[in-house]
Amino acid sequence: MTLRTMTEPPAGVLAAFRLTGAVHPLAGGQGQSFRAGNAVLKPVDDAEEAEWSAEVFAGLAPSAEFRVPQPCRADDGSHVVAGWAAYEFVAGRAGPAGEWATLIAAGRAFHQALRHLPRPGLLDRRRHPWAVADRIAWDEIGPVALAHTDGLLTTLRALKRPVDTPSQLVHGDLTGNVLLQSGQPPAVIDFSPYWRPVGYAEAIVVADGLLYHDAAPALINSTLPSHDGLQMLVRALIFRLSTSALLEGPGKTIPQEELTRFARVTGLLKERFPADADTGT
Repeated sequence: MTLRTMTEPPAGVLAAFRLTGAVHPLAGGQGQSFRAGNAVLKPVDDAEEAEWSAEVFAGLAPSAEFRVPQPCRADDGSHVVAGWAAYEFVAGRAGPAGEWATLIAAGRAFHQALRHLPRPGLLDRRRHPWAVADRIAWDEIGPVALAHTDGLLTTLRALKRPVDTPSQLVHGDLTGNVLLQSGQPPAVIDFSPYWRPVGYAEAIVVADGLLYHDAAPALINSTLPSHDGLQMLVRALIFRLSTSALLEGPGKTIPQEELTRFARVTGLLKERFPADADTGT
């Protein structure tokens, strides 16, 4: 998940996937996605995860509740060629655009379809900032060497309580990766796999909505109404805040605008806890 400069897929990659015609850059995908014919190509940093994710998508049964793009296979049967993967192009506008109920419903149907899949060992080998931040959110590692978070990380960690919710394979970045198309089920793209409760994946959507998409606070009540739901939102905010800190790098401070967003949403969350809850402040 390292950010790259924009570079078109080489001719050899196009040939291996049997793609012809002009190559055009696409919006989204960190500015690294390209369309060639009826396929979308993007660079991958983890070939093992990309191959595994492609097999997951290829193995999902058709559903009336969601779509997934089918992965392309190269001539040698692989899904990754010289650091590039290709999927069929699926039409749709990127969410959420206020369509929170539609996005959450698509995510639930997608996660239901994943329930039978085992936990892949590759999750333990990932070291990118998102994977590290996820482990921080679930107390698998401590929040070491994080940039200044203005006390917000301490406040959020103090709100944490144990949860007893089963984990499974989930998509941890649904918010901008569900495409909406009239007359078609929502399309789930760009799989970001984690082994966590489904409610955690939904809480990340809620956190993103409140932080970056002007969602109303009522989204918390409609999506995460229970005690466990609020605990998932605590963890989702720790995940996003820790990711921001890790991306800034050691010794650097998260921009004030970002801290202000997190302070506002943390305040909304604290309002839903008992007045005598220990928040560490």
